[in-house]
Parts: sequence; structure tokens; C-alpha cells
Amino acid sequence: MILIQAIQSIEQALFMAFSMLWTILWPLILGFTLSGIVQAVVSQRAMANALGGDSAKNVSLATMFGIASSSCSYAAVALARSFFQKGASFTAAMVFQLASTNLVIELGIILIVLMGWQFAVAEYLGGLLMVITLAVIFRLTLTPRLVQMAKRQAEKGMMGRMEGHAAMDMSVSGGSFWQKLLSGKGFTAVSNYFVMDWASVWVDIVVGLLIAGALAAWVPDSFWRIFFFSNNPTLARIEGPLIGPLVAIVSFVCSVGNVPLAAVLWRGGISFGGVVSFIFADLIILPILDIYRKYYSWKMMGYIFITFYITMAFAGYVIEFLFMALGIIPQNRNVVAINEGLSWNYTTVLNIIFLVLAAVLIMRFLRTGGLAMLKMMGTSEHAMEHHHAGHQEMAP
Repeated sequence: MILIQAIQSIEQALFMAFSMLWTILWPLILGFTLSGIVQAVVSQRAMANALGGDSAKNVSLATMFGIASSSCSYAAVALARSFFQKGASFTAAMVFQLASTNLVIELGIILIVLMGWQFAVAEYLGGLLMVITLAVIFRLTLTPRLVQMAKRQAEKGMMGRMEGHAAMDMSVSGGSFWQKLLSGKGFTAVSNYFVMDWASVWVDIVVGLLIAGALAAWVPDSFWRIFFFSNNPTLARIEGPLIGPLVAIVSFVCSVGNVPLAAVLWRGGISFGGVVSFIFADLIILPILDIYRKYYSWKMMGYIFITFYITMAFAGYVIEFLFMALGIIPQNRNVVAINEGLSWNYTTVLNIIFLVLAAVLIMRFLRTGGLAMLKMMGTSEHAMEHHHAGHQEMAP
């Protein structure tokens, strides 16, 4: 009897995880395709050359480049280190990270489909607020001595994760946007970014879905209501933005993989600002904090953690009270995708269409020698740069 109940419980958790995956599948494919298109026409080398200071212009460029180079959290952190080594200011590198993971196309699309437009607007407004807040905090507290310490550590070139993926610059030069995009090299570049981005985040997406499915199936709503002070709205608003990042830290899930878990937390009763700060916190999960230690030293890791946490919590509070004042915080906490399952509707039709698109891009990737590059995602930046230079020459 106990065994049967355990099996049924696991089946329920897997069903909920699959339901959420089915709901966000076409937005994921669309988002990564659009991201690949943008990355195919924006050069990483041009980015690094423009981020040499911490002025308003440098911070603005770092934000735009982060949005353009949409990638997983690990790749964003590796690319920021690369920019820092090549002459970008530490402030610009950190702003780039924030934008690359919190202001990206695919995240907004998934939030709209899974949770509602309010969450997407909150994500983008909060992301811009975080950029401004972090730049101000760094201006007031970041010392030249600490930057030099980080620089010396970064130059050691210690491996973290996704250095190879971060070094992949397949952008096409010469001609107009459409000429670059519609060329053979442009098609190849889009397919490469599409597959490599998927390869870098699929583990986080699967883990996030499994955790979300398990929490939705196994944790009773009564626990969440107590944990998030749902019966006391004032306490809930105070606690939410503080507890959201802490939940993210121990969840180990980053990038878009934390959106399904955010949906479960929202259904459970966390405040609106708490959900937003939870999603923001993908850059301070435990594995990434360890990478900061390797990249920049223990002391800088602590500085990044404290400043990022303050920035994320502050943004959560501002978004909470702004949306409350405007009266646009959603009142319905029922996340239909958690229990919806598979049915013949517009989601299924769009999934089929975008799966065909994904198949076309994957075939292009395989036919242009992308598989060898895929195996090098965890190699050093130098090795990856050497490989994809030759790969670009061979691409039709």
C-alpha cells in the first residue's frame, strides 16, 4: 500500500513537471531562436571594447550588450570574466551579467505564458532598477584595491563552468542586418547559438521542472501559507523580497529553469515582490558563488554576494509597492499549467510548429560541424576561440 502511494506521488510530481514543460516549450524555442538571431549579428569583441569604464554610457552599453548576448547564468558569468580580463571595468562586467540573465527575450516570453504579463513587466522594470542600483552601490563602495585583487585572480584563468560556451563568438560581420542574417554564415550562426544555448541550460530547466513538480505535488498549501505569512499581507510583503533570494540560493536552479519553481512559490503564497526577487537571484546560487570565488577571490565573492542580494531584495520591494500602488498585482494564484497536462489546443499547435523549427536549426548545426564545438563547451576560452575561428571559415 505504501509502495503504491509512493509511486502515485512520484507520478503526480512528474505529471506536473511535464505539464509545465509542455506549456513553456514553444516560448523556450522562440526565445532561444530570437536570442540566436541577435547574437549572430552582435560581436563579443565589439562589446568588450566598449565597456572600459563605469560611466553612465558604459553601464548603458553593458546593459544593452547583456540583453543582446542572452545566455545561461553560467555562460554569462564566464563571459563577464572574459570581458573583465580584456579591459572592461568590473562594474560594466557585473551589469552585463545582470542584463544577460534578467532582461532577456526568452525569460519575458515564458513569464507571460506561465504566470502572466505582470510578472514579465516586473522582471524587466526590476532588472533595469537592479542595473542602476548596482552601479550606484559599486560607485560608492567598490575600492580600487578590491578591483585589483579580483583582476589578479581573474588573470589566473581558473576554470569555472561554460568558459567554452562563453567564448563562442559566431557573429557575422559585413552588410546590413538582413544581409547578415539571411546569409549562409548567418543561418549557421543562429543554429550554433540556438543549440549551444539549449545545451547550456537544459540541465537547469529539467532540474527546475522536477523540483517544481515535486513541490507542487508533495508540499501542502498549508505549509506555504505559514512559511510566507499568507494570512498577514503586511508581514508577507516584508518577508517576500528577503526570503526569495535565499530560497533561490539553495535551490541550485538558475537561468529560465527557476521560472517553474517561481510559479509554485507564487501559488503557495509568496508575495509578488518575493517572486520577482527569487527570479532575480539566479546569479547568487551556491554553484555560481563558488565560481566567483575561483574567478575573483574569496573577498570579492563575499562583496558580490552582499551587493547582489541587497540589489535584488531592494528591487523586489520597489516592484511590490509600485505594482500595489498601480493596482496591477495579480490576485489569482492558480497556475493552470501545473495541472493542465496535454490537450489539443493552441499550445499543442505552437509546440509542433516550433519543434519543427528547432529540428531545422539542429540539422543545420549538425551539418556544419557543430557537434565538435558542442563537445568543447567546458574547455578553456582559448581552445574554444581557436576552434570556432576555424569553424567559421568552413561554414557555407
